[in-house]
Amino acid sequence: MQTTKEKIIQYIKDKGSASAKDIIDSIGISKQSIFIHLRDLLEDGSISKLGNPPKVFYILNEEEKVSESIVFEERIKNIINENFFFTTPSGKVMKGVVGFIHWCERNNLDPIKTADDYSKTLEKYNKHKSKSGLINGMSKIESSFDKVYLDEVFYLDFYAIERFGKTKLGQLLLFGKNSQDKKIIRDISNIIKDRVLSIVDEYEIDAVCFVPPTVKREVQLMKELENNLKLPLKRVGVVKIKSDITVPQKTLNKIRDRIENAEATFFVDNKGSYGNILIIDDAVGSGSTLNVIAKKIREAKINNGKIIGLAITGSFKGFDVISEV
Repeated sequence: MQTTKEKIIQYIKDKGSASAKDIIDSIGISKQSIFIHLRDLLEDGSISKLGNPPKVFYILNEEEKVSESIVFEERIKNIINENFFFTTPSGKVMKGVVGFIHWCERNNLDPIKTADDYSKTLEKYNKHKSKSGLINGMSKIESSFDKVYLDEVFYLDFYAIERFGKTKLGQLLLFGKNSQDKKIIRDISNIIKDRVLSIVDEYEIDAVCFVPPTVKREVQLMKELENNLKLPLKRVGVVKIKSDITVPQKTLNKIRDRIENAEATFFVDNKGSYGNILIIDDAVGSGSTLNVIAKKIREAKINNGKIIGLAITGSFKGFDVISEV
């Protein structure tokens, strides 16, 4: 006789996909019991869940089981599990070794050889990180602007790396911002919180400014970050004013256009006096937003210390356009 879990799996297999209601009607047990079994099947990887309430469907994961014949060196396996993050075109998140093998299969690549290449590529990019995991972006800013108003600029990871595309933080940032998914934004917050606090301590930060958004969304990533991080700091008020036509920074490919855009739309709406100020943004492409806000803060004469810029991700090259976010 089949167990309830086996009946659920068989039903989903027969139908291709199924909602919880379909499964309840078919198997004939209580809603509470079905959801307990579904939770267990999700946790052990037998099924996946697509969609959000009230429209949720369950599918089998049979085609995504990892071949037991693929065995990575332990060191490389740990690197992949810690860093690799892949989102399928259908929106399914696949992490670590399972995601890596799936990505290799989709791209007709040998997993063992590609894993070695991945390890070496990460090692190349990680050389740019400090012991605390920060990437110094001042050279990018200094090479892009005639006058720099920031004392330091850091980002927590590269947005993308060669061949393998967006990093884990890069993917989370892209999908968290564009899907307005609060869970993904919480994941980002949890990943970055300790490193943000280390900057706050090291630079004796007195106040923080979260860069306001350009595009109106129901869920704003920067506001959610501010709520999640709960930094014990004063807030510097910076506003993004509306122009006749909203022109997002990511649509501008010339650095002078980005500076003009930031100059005309960001304004300090704050009185008071602060010591060292931390400006937090989601991504550094040209750095014009951070530099212009730092300029506006200095012109408002509310700062008597350093201004530090921090972005979740940044580009590897000098002036670059991260148009997706």
